[in-house]
Amino acid sequence: MKTLRIPLLMLAVAALIAGIWSGFWRAGWNTPTPHPPMFDMHGALMIGGFLGALISLERAVAAKALWTYGAPLLAGISTVLLLLGQILPGQILLVSSSTILVLMSIFFVEEHPSLHMVTMGLGAVLWLAGNTLWLAGYAINQVVLWWAAFLILTIAGERLELSRILALKNEVKALFIMTILILLSGMVISTIYYSYGMRIAGLGMFLLAVWLLSYDLARKSVRRPGLTRFVAVSLITGYIWLLVAGLIAIIWGSVNMGLHYDAILHAIFVGFTFSMIFGHAPIIFPGILGIKITFHPIFYLHLVVLHLSLMIRMYGDLMIHPEIRIWGSLLNGLAIVLFFGNTLMSILFLKEKSASTIKK
Repeated sequence: MKTLRIPLLMLAVAALIAGIWSGFWRAGWNTPTPHPPMFDMHGALMIGGFLGALISLERAVAAKALWTYGAPLLAGISTVLLLLGQILPGQILLVSSSTILVLMSIFFVEEHPSLHMVTMGLGAVLWLAGNTLWLAGYAINQVVLWWAAFLILTIAGERLELSRILALKNEVKALFIMTILILLSGMVISTIYYSYGMRIAGLGMFLLAVWLLSYDLARKSVRRPGLTRFVAVSLITGYIWLLVAGLIAIIWGSVNMGLHYDAILHAIFVGFTFSMIFGHAPIIFPGILGIKITFHPIFYLHLVVLHLSLMIRMYGDLMIHPEIRIWGSLLNGLAIVLFFGNTLMSILFLKEKSASTIKK
């Protein structure tokens, strides 16, 4: 099964590259494409083709069962179909991929019944629900909140799992459940009354971010040096972006297009989600690929560029300056390129340096 992991990861990375390329066009750059429908697939490529495939692959590695690799495989193939303009087949494969992830989640909950497993499983259900709504004819701006909740609950569940060593009190866990219920109620309402639903969901995001900033293990581990501190800084800054997304949704929740809408989505998908990816990559990628990633302080470079670029984009969005927003979007992409470059450097060069040091 290990031989499947690199090709599946490459499919996810291909979706990321295509998603970034289409995102540049949507931001205002005149990026060429062989298939015009690709420009409308930005969200589906980033969330389903990349993030959905990546999360599914991580879960499949943990499940250690061949059938579970169907989830990242189908998500990856959906990327190819969407890029070719075959929207309906691509949608069907995303529904199939998320169905397998739900089945995986049921397996994990049965094996390890716990609040964090249920939370991650619920995230998988929301991805399936969002994909199904999209297949049923709902517009992307009507289902994107379901996709966002998939990522938010997956990450929140993982963090809750790691925070078990803090022995959180039942009242604290009850607060966690309350924030999730508020977020879920907002999503459901948004499919009928978009403005009210988005604002309620924004309140759920805001409260969940406050909970994570208050009770997550990162607030303690940030005091430790090296990779531990880098992960904690990545997480804490990501939580701040989730809080910002919630605030913007509460204030401008009635918008389903335009610059304020862009600000809400990218605070979640770039600020929150990619902070999590940057922080967890040195831990997750070795488990998936069986290779070692050596931490280096240069990792802070792509994290800083990510946050500075998003600040520029947010300013352009909120102050209605499209010409500033467009440069922020370009720097968002640069941050991701730096991330891959620094990670590759760590795998290749720092490994060699470490080996030569041992020989000496």
